[in-house]
Amino acid sequence: MTSPTGVDYFDLAADLTDDERAVWAKVRAFVDAEVLPVAAGFWERAEMPLDLLKSYAALDLVGDALEGPGVPRLSHTAAGLVTMELSRGDGSFATMLGVQAGLAMRTIAFLGSPEQKERWLPPMARLEALGAFALTEPEHGSDAVALATTARRDGDSYVLDGAKRWIGFGTVCDVCVVWARGEDGQVQGFLVERGTPGFEARVIEGKASLRAIHNADITLSGVRVPAANRLPGANSFRDTGRVLSATRAGIAWGALGHATAAYETALAYALERRQFGQPLASFQLVQDKLVQMLAEVTAMQLFCVRVGRLADAGRLTDTQASLAKVNATRKARTVTAMARDLLGGNGILLEHRVARHMADVEALHTYEGTESIQTLIVGRHLTGISSFT
Repeated sequence: MTSPTGVDYFDLAADLTDDERAVWAKVRAFVDAEVLPVAAGFWERAEMPLDLLKSYAALDLVGDALEGPGVPRLSHTAAGLVTMELSRGDGSFATMLGVQAGLAMRTIAFLGSPEQKERWLPPMARLEALGAFALTEPEHGSDAVALATTARRDGDSYVLDGAKRWIGFGTVCDVCVVWARGEDGQVQGFLVERGTPGFEARVIEGKASLRAIHNADITLSGVRVPAANRLPGANSFRDTGRVLSATRAGIAWGALGHATAAYETALAYALERRQFGQPLASFQLVQDKLVQMLAEVTAMQLFCVRVGRLADAGRLTDTQASLAKVNATRKARTVTAMARDLLGGNGILLEHRVARHMADVEALHTYEGTESIQTLIVGRHLTGISSFT
C-alpha cells in the first residue's frame, strides 16, 4: 500500500520516470525532515517560515515546469508531485511556492521580455528574490475581468492607481506583478519593484486558513512604473487567463497532498489508538472510513497523474484543468472531514495535523477560481451554453 514515496495503492510510481520518482522522494524527505516538525507552530502563530525557503532553495526545484533562464527543468508531472508533497507537509508553504513559481515566475516566463526574464527568473528560481501576483481586488474576485485598477501612460512611465486584495507575499515581495486596465480599456501587466513610492501593503489578519502565508491588502497611489517594466505579452485579460489556466492543475495536486496527509494521519492514529481494550483500527466502522478515504485519495492520484501527462504532451485544455480542480478540492474536503471525525476530539488538535489541513483546503477550494466558476466553465464546454450572469 505504501512505497518509499508514500501512499501509492495502485503503484503509480512504476509509471513515472526515474527523474520523477527521484523528485518525489527528494521533496518528501524534505517535508518529513524540515516542514512537518515546524508547520503547526508557524500555522498557530500566523508566521511565515521564510527561513525555510532558504533550505528549500537548495533542492533546486523552484520552477513549476517553466522554461526560462536559470529555471530548473521539470516535467509537469514532476512539478505536480512537488506541489503534492509540499501540501502534504503544509498548505501555506506550498502556497508560498505556488505564488512564487506558479503565478509570479509564470507570468514573467509567459509574458515578459527577454530582458525581464533574464533579470528576474534566475534569482526567483534560487528564492533570492520573492514575487507576488496582484490581480484580485476588494470588489473584483471571480469577476477579475472587470478589475478597476488603472494604468495611464505618462512620458517614459506608467502611473498605477487602485487597490488589490488577498495578495500572497504582498508585504515581502521584491517584485509584484500588478494587473491594471490601460487607457485602451484592455488589461495590462506591470512589474512593480520593492520600494516603489505609492505602493503600500498591509497584512490581512484573522485568517482561519493558510495562516502561515501572509496575504496583503495593497493600495496603489500614483505608483510610477518605468515603461521597461510593462510586460509586453500582457495586452488583454486573455493573457492573464493563460497564466491562471496553467496554475489550475497545480491546485488539484495541492488538494491531493492535503488529502494524503489526512489519510496517513488517520491510518496511523487508528492503528495506535486503543479504545475498549483494542486498537481503533479493529472496529468495522473505522475500517470502512479508512477504505473510503483511500479510495478517494487513489482516485485523486489517478486524476492528477493523467492531468500531468496531458500537460507534458501539450494537450491539457483549460476545461480539463478546471474539472481537475473542482474534483480534487471536493474530494479533499471529504477526506479531511472524515479524518477529523475518525480522530474524535483529538482531531481538532494541531499536533495531529488534520484540522490544519482541513482548514487549509477551504482556501484551495476558493482561490484560483471558485468551485462555482470552474463548474460553469466546464458546463459551458459540455453544453455550448454560457450560464454566466
